[in-house]
Amino acid sequence: MLELSEIDAHYGKIRVLKGISLSVKDGEIVTLIGANGAGKTTTLKVISGILRPTAGTVNFLGKRMDHLTSKEIVRSGVCRVPEGRHVFPRMTILENLQMGAYLRREKAEMARDMEEVFEHFPILKERPGQLAGTLSGGEQQMLAIGRGLMSRPKLFLLDEPSLGLAPLMIMEIARIILEIFKRGTTILLIEQNARMALNLSHRAYVMETGKVTLEGTAKDLMNHEHVRKAYLGGSRRRWREEK
Repeated sequence: MLELSEIDAHYGKIRVLKGISLSVKDGEIVTLIGANGAGKTTTLKVISGILRPTAGTVNFLGKRMDHLTSKEIVRSGVCRVPEGRHVFPRMTILENLQMGAYLRREKAEMARDMEEVFEHFPILKERPGQLAGTLSGGEQQMLAIGRGLMSRPKLFLLDEPSLGLAPLMIMEIARIILEIFKRGTTILLIEQNARMALNLSHRAYVMETGKVTLEGTAKDLMNHEHVRKAYLGGSRRRWREEK
């Protein structure tokens, strides 16, 4: 579904991505793990058209898209939920969700998708007129994910969905991610909670200082000595049962 080949990206003169290559197959959850500053968010910005690569190619469903605008990329079926949620605070829950569908025109399908979002997040359905800025952090994350789903993505890019959330809310977000996947959406995930991310995913890439240093099945990386020491606290304890 998605293939990045030898991607370089810069912020000014600083080379942030250094020949990144990775792929996501249809019907997978793939995760990128790595320390802050490793280049994970920059990778998602390149995929979603926020940042142009200075070398390499991005292909989605067999078509090159590193030259497309963000609007064109969303229209093609790729949606990114950014780190930090970035809901529209002075707009209502309903208005935020409607903004997720701003490129769409098919009202009947949009209404069905809105109901599906409310099935994922019943708490949002209870308060459609509440201003997004008055929601808790966890509720804002639900809203950000719901807004992304309103674009009807084929590939969903999730950037740190559990960041800053309480443990119980992290478990809820993990459950929602699996539910979205089971309903047919392919997911590329960045997640600070590496144990959670690996347990949710089929395959994973480890990024360090702008390069992919390890890749493999999530199970294999969970048992890799470097991954355990650097990202899992050195423990083999599982975050949850196998999905």
